[in-house]
Amino acid sequence: MPSSPDFPSPTPVVSAAVPETSFLGAYGRQGAFTDCYETTLPCDVSLPALIEAFYTTRLFKLERWLLAQALRLKSTDEQAAALAGSRTDRFSAWKVEQRSATEILLDAGQTRSWLCVRPRDGASPATTLFFGSAVIPMRPDGGFGVAFHALLGFHQLYSRLLLKAAARRVHTLSANKGL
Repeated sequence: MPSSPDFPSPTPVVSAAVPETSFLGAYGRQGAFTDCYETTLPCDVSLPALIEAFYTTRLFKLERWLLAQALRLKSTDEQAAALAGSRTDRFSAWKVEQRSATEILLDAGQTRSWLCVRPRDGASPATTLFFGSAVIPMRPDGGFGVAFHALLGFHQLYSRLLLKAAARRVHTLSANKGL
């Protein structure tokens, strides 16, 4: 969506430190691999809006399709909306591990997915959106195998693209509502 002077575009998605006090931060303190990405939107964004936007982007629908084909874990936009609205604790391969008004941590076995919104202080409304992951080491020494290291670059790019797609979707919906 093109931006206008009245409704500027989201900031670029950048790598960020995992907030220490976040649900995701606990995994980093326990020795899991964690990463975090952020972008800021020039509007107020609720966690439910981010969750629904994230899991209903065209990019994430590709992941949903792959999970349906490989693991028979079908999911729908309606199920994503139910997760966003706290009407279910399960979505495809994920189950809610922790949730608050501003963050959600989803468990998918050895991995965790984390979404968070943080309102920004200032004269104009703005919200920083976060997406992060944790990977729990399977090896007894706490290390990660070859597959983890081989896929890390793809994971980092994909994470940035997912957050960018979700931010665009939230941004478009907010602009259309005149926020």
